[in-house]
Amino acid sequence: MTLRRPQFFILLTLLIGISIIGFFGCNGDSWNNPYSDQDRMEDVLYSSFRERPKHLDPAVAYSANEYVFIGQIYEPPLQYHYLIRPYTLVPLSAQALPEVTYRDKQGAVLPEDGDIQSIAYSDYTIRIRSDVRYQPHPAFAKNAKGQFLYHRLDAAELRSINGIADFESTGSRGLVADDYVYQIKRLVDPRIHSPISELMKHHIVGLGELGEELAKLHKSNGATSIDLRDFSIKGVKSLDQFSYQVRIRGKYPQFRYWLAMPFFSPMPWEAVEFYAQPGLREKNISLDWYPVGTGPYMLVENNPNRRMVLEKNPNYHADSYPSVGEPNDRAAGLLNDAGKQLPFIDKVIYTLEKENIPYWNKFLQGYYDGSGIASDSFDQAIQFSGQGEAELTPAMRDKGIQLKTSVTTSIFYMGFNMLDPIVGGYTEHARQLRQAIAIAIDYEEYISIFTNGRGVAAQGLLPPGIFGSQDGEAGINRYVYDWVDGAPQRKSISEAKRLLAEAGYPGGHNPQDGKPLVLYLDTVATGPDDKARLNWYRKQFAKLGIQLVIRTTDYNRFQQKMRNGDAQIFMWGWNADYPDPENFFFLLHGENAKAKTGGENAVNYQNPQFDELFNLMRNMDDGEERFALIQQMQDMVRRDSPWIFGFHPKNFSLHHDWYQNLKPNLMANNRLKYTKIDSPHRESRRREWNKPVVWPLIILVLIVVVLFAPAWLQYRRKQRAKAI
Repeated sequence: MTLRRPQFFILLTLLIGISIIGFFGCNGDSWNNPYSDQDRMEDVLYSSFRERPKHLDPAVAYSANEYVFIGQIYEPPLQYHYLIRPYTLVPLSAQALPEVTYRDKQGAVLPEDGDIQSIAYSDYTIRIRSDVRYQPHPAFAKNAKGQFLYHRLDAAELRSINGIADFESTGSRGLVADDYVYQIKRLVDPRIHSPISELMKHHIVGLGELGEELAKLHKSNGATSIDLRDFSIKGVKSLDQFSYQVRIRGKYPQFRYWLAMPFFSPMPWEAVEFYAQPGLREKNISLDWYPVGTGPYMLVENNPNRRMVLEKNPNYHADSYPSVGEPNDRAAGLLNDAGKQLPFIDKVIYTLEKENIPYWNKFLQGYYDGSGIASDSFDQAIQFSGQGEAELTPAMRDKGIQLKTSVTTSIFYMGFNMLDPIVGGYTEHARQLRQAIAIAIDYEEYISIFTNGRGVAAQGLLPPGIFGSQDGEAGINRYVYDWVDGAPQRKSISEAKRLLAEAGYPGGHNPQDGKPLVLYLDTVATGPDDKARLNWYRKQFAKLGIQLVIRTTDYNRFQQKMRNGDAQIFMWGWNADYPDPENFFFLLHGENAKAKTGGENAVNYQNPQFDELFNLMRNMDDGEERFALIQQMQDMVRRDSPWIFGFHPKNFSLHHDWYQNLKPNLMANNRLKYTKIDSPHRESRRREWNKPVVWPLIILVLIVVVLFAPAWLQYRRKQRAKAI
């Protein structure tokens, strides 16, 4: 049969359309893959960020979204062992743990087990590794004469530079002890405003004096000519090329935890001088945008409107995956890579994602390797067993997704201002009022309703895993809970009402005028989601007949109220800087009262007996004596109830089965180097989950042909008619 031209055209169009669709549909490629072909089979980790971290300078950065990056780039002397619990410090850029020498006021050496009161100074001697080098960076680049290439940029050179990648040459050098001393000086540089400067001035001998000297220079000439190498600190010095010493006032064993934080990472003076040149900061070329470290990764792209990229540091020193862990780690496969060189991943790509739903969908498609669980996707991912244990839904298990949970080293609490004439004070009636409210506020219900079960009701100040916390019956708050059938059970409302009546408010009423007791909750919570929470709190107080008035305000006004001691009741939280009980108990130390000293004791709790025990406990090494003091302090604050111990949040994280060596570590900032990705398996799963669905396109082509063919035929007939 001979085809006419219109029929031939229609058939040809149909065959071309089907062939194109078939080609793309059958070659296995995913049409929705957001990444380049180059990254597809490499050891790349894919994650996201919501907003650009404000600071990447280790002297200033102090937020979780900043530590995500600088924890991989900078290396302080110490780190937390990735696998061992409780959290244990091990060397990182140091050769070994610091050597600590105790001295009296005359400088004589004291025995380690001597009287704490006789210790005037603690000398921390840190010996660093000799095989560590900085990442490649233009700050180190030199010419053949040994002169720095980019430390004296002129106007013409600056015009051709728009980013760190525009510098053609890079260099490096080895790590030395002076770099750590230099960084400690930076903590009190008035140009930097380090958040720990005041605290460290209190502990490090001579740091305050240096801060005062630098402040005077800054005030007189703007500190434009200050070179920190020209200044010294009485208590900090280099002993030789690879060792330095820090002198601490008294005994402060918590200082070793600070040595695992980025604040005490080494900083090369060359980088500071390079970034200080006029014109670079205006182009976002600074330490806050491009850090310079010795760690396993370096930041090679910082585009806050698109993505941030870490790449493996080619100069990274020898570093191996742990060979020991906890008893169950080997069975869990967490020691399969024991002794292998770190890091495993070549590149990490963080893509800007401001919304939860797109992020979640990309995770399910395999385009993100891990994910948290937002409230709107919680039911899709998690279900609870008959015993109340969280577990993955069948749909998640079918995808091979892993669930990891961990109780954070954090606490959310409701605070009573102890200066307030109604809810504050230390009389028995005041305690009974606070205890009654503590019983009435059902935080188990709060956790169930507002956090999808992601939390553990707090029994005291210390989260699980911190030295001094206790499990089981010994660890419950007996003023709020009873131990029933092997578990804590909140006391009844009738018990709370009895306490309230004994406190002088029978039925929640003021006996003087018979009106309900009115209490005030100050908060900055004003969003739509906050309304339900605040209504829930009202209902909790209403159980006792107490009327709760919510006073919302902006954050600045709220902060002012807290500083002045004007708030009555408020909600607050604390996340541990380091895993030591001192980091929680200091929140109730009298010397830290916010209204008096501006400290972190937001409830202005003043208990001389508690303060005495705190001063004994804070400088002790972990042991039976310290443990006993902690239990006494726990009981005091449970009885006085300056806080309603709310809950410790529980992290739920999901990861695909190609994400290996995953163990939650809430204290380590440098977890990334231990992560391993099975890239071929990931690519296989992506292809499986993202096969193009081509039949709708085939139907669309057919519809187009059917709709337009008659019109085309009619057009052709008219053309023939005109020709005839």
